[in-house]
Amino acid sequence: MIDPKVYRDMGLIDSEFQVILDTLGREPTITEIGMYAVMWSEHCGYKYSRPVLRLFKKYREAADAGEVENAGVVDLGDGIGAVMKMESHNHPSAVEPFQGAATGVGGILRDIFTMGARPIASLNSLRFGTLDDAHTRYLFERVVEGIAHYGNCVGVPTVGGEIYFHPSYQGNPLVNAMAVGIVDTDKVASAAAKGIGNPVIYVGSSTGRDGIHGATFASVELGPDSESKRPNVQMGDPFQEKLLIEATLEALATGYVVGIQDMGAAGLTCSTCETAAKAGNGMTIDVRKVPAREPGMSPYEIMLSESQERMLAIAEKGKESAIIDVFHKWGLSAEVVGEVTDTGRVVVLDNGVVVADVPARHLTDECPTYFLDAAEPASIKQNQSHDLSFVTEPSDYNAALLTLLGQPSIASKRYVYQQYDHMVQTQTTAFPGAADAAVLKLRGTHKAIALTTDCNPRYCYLDPFLGAQIAVAEAARNLSCVGATPLAVTDCLNFPNPEKPDNFWVFRRSVEGLADACEAFNTPVISGNVSFYNETPDHAIYPTPTIGMIGLIEDATKTVGSGFVNEGDDIFLIGNGEPVWGASEYLHAIHGHDAGAPPPLSIEDEKALQKALRKGIASGLIKSAHDSAEGGIAVALAESAMSSGLGASLTLTLEPLVTPPSLGVFEPSAALALFGERTATALITSSPANRAAIGALATGAGLNLVRLGSVGGDALKVRCAGDDIIDAPLAVLTDVYESAIPKALHGK
Repeated sequence: MIDPKVYRDMGLIDSEFQVILDTLGREPTITEIGMYAVMWSEHCGYKYSRPVLRLFKKYREAADAGEVENAGVVDLGDGIGAVMKMESHNHPSAVEPFQGAATGVGGILRDIFTMGARPIASLNSLRFGTLDDAHTRYLFERVVEGIAHYGNCVGVPTVGGEIYFHPSYQGNPLVNAMAVGIVDTDKVASAAAKGIGNPVIYVGSSTGRDGIHGATFASVELGPDSESKRPNVQMGDPFQEKLLIEATLEALATGYVVGIQDMGAAGLTCSTCETAAKAGNGMTIDVRKVPAREPGMSPYEIMLSESQERMLAIAEKGKESAIIDVFHKWGLSAEVVGEVTDTGRVVVLDNGVVVADVPARHLTDECPTYFLDAAEPASIKQNQSHDLSFVTEPSDYNAALLTLLGQPSIASKRYVYQQYDHMVQTQTTAFPGAADAAVLKLRGTHKAIALTTDCNPRYCYLDPFLGAQIAVAEAARNLSCVGATPLAVTDCLNFPNPEKPDNFWVFRRSVEGLADACEAFNTPVISGNVSFYNETPDHAIYPTPTIGMIGLIEDATKTVGSGFVNEGDDIFLIGNGEPVWGASEYLHAIHGHDAGAPPPLSIEDEKALQKALRKGIASGLIKSAHDSAEGGIAVALAESAMSSGLGASLTLTLEPLVTPPSLGVFEPSAALALFGERTATALITSSPANRAAIGALATGAGLNLVRLGSVGGDALKVRCAGDDIIDAPLAVLTDVYESAIPKALHGK
């Protein structure tokens, strides 16, 4: 009789264990219990999120057809596809930040090249507590070091991302890793174990005891005992990963690999069960044939280990030696450990003795699904109706701007990205900090792709549906600001414990917002990840549905950055967005409040703006473009000036510039115009000779256009109603902007 404590400690509940008993018709072995526990965890089985994820059309169609793969593929034309995926490594990074972040990069790269794609870019989206806390500073520095170490060593450029700091992430950082690869569309590899009798080959690094029950660890809240979970964190080796990339792509090129899958979360358990179930087949393996780096490992440990840099490949029968030779040539292990069967069951042997015999689909497609209770948090309406009448004009506009530029969430992230190699592979043409999105030229073509990650967690906290919509809109706007047409989305949905009704309501509303916006922008969600239980005993994180988006530039020479280009160029504000104080960085930084409603979003205005931006960039009318986001147009102007080293002189005309704010807090003011946040708006520059053409571009798109001033000088100057309200030397702005994070970390 199995002690309930055994399976409960692994994360199974009593009713789930009873289903296992009923299915097997006997008591499970310890190995089987472990296999069920990891596969039925939320991290692997999506037992709470799966019903909601069906709101995503592409996911629903793929799930119904049994065609969900390691990552999503988007067609770039001319027989070229981009493969992309984003995943979380939050809990591992909370207890072992260096390896947690490093193996997050390694894991997401394997999802890309198992599809047959060569990885060409990495991005990351990071969230931390406030930097006045010593432990947060430690987590931040070690996470960045882990990302840099793995990415730089493996030879894949880290080209973009975002970083936010907020008290809600204290003790529970978010580390979301994204990767993109390029593949011929007729050579995309599958993860299905097809072909009865085909040999199953274990390739890559040896198996150790690191990472056992990592998937289970990711499916519970962090608590006082979380530090004891360090053994659940995998250890990465980027040099082995580099070899694995080359060996895998060479093996796939032989045409003898029938199916292949990364051994990520749940290790051998996941890769055997999922590949077998996907093909409707079974699989038999013997754990004693698995290369092990530690003596005396039990079948339970071998099946649940999440050691890194490992793959499971199914080869065409009779061709296994050719595949093995490829991996041996690259100095990697490659051993036949089993074969594909027609039983529909995964059978695990220990020197020929059966230690597990389970239906493959029962562990995967038939994972229990729960429809959780949902209840709108009372705080949503309370925060949105918060009286913001206390927000007044700053006594010193220069000081207000400097305060915003010194906020770590807004300040320069140079301290971070200077640690990343963003030029390896030499395809990056828009560097970190130089544009609203990363741009990479595609070899052998005239095309380029643009990449970005986006999510304003404060918006999502105050209005989950609208905040999620804005995340999609801003990602698409950032791509359009470099001249790219948005194509597709990968997401990483970071939320607290879904078993609490208010948290699940927020999750569901956020996904509804994402699905609605992705449909409207024609940017389907083609891959993604859900990360629940992001909370500590003290508090939950802000909901953070991070968006990764890819766009296409047909002519790689037709792209622009965010910095001003030439002295004398016109500076325009284009778009119909209304500035509001609600959910703004100004309200948070100056007044210490996260309240009000996020800026209203008109998807039609967004689409009109983005189309106009792409048209203006492609025709050469627009020389630079930068969207207005956190901190309002004042911060956007400062960023464009600092990026180029060129100042600007501007005149703020309130009436045509600002429409009455939807909150009706007070009459439009210079402060609201400069520091209020809005959607569907961008700053652009153009030659004075093209002033009429820019006007025609805006008029044809139904967009407001205001000439703010011109580029020039060594300061940012803004006049309003005859007064110089901002007159700040670029040197002063730059010093605050560039030094904010280093000073917070090291006091200098």
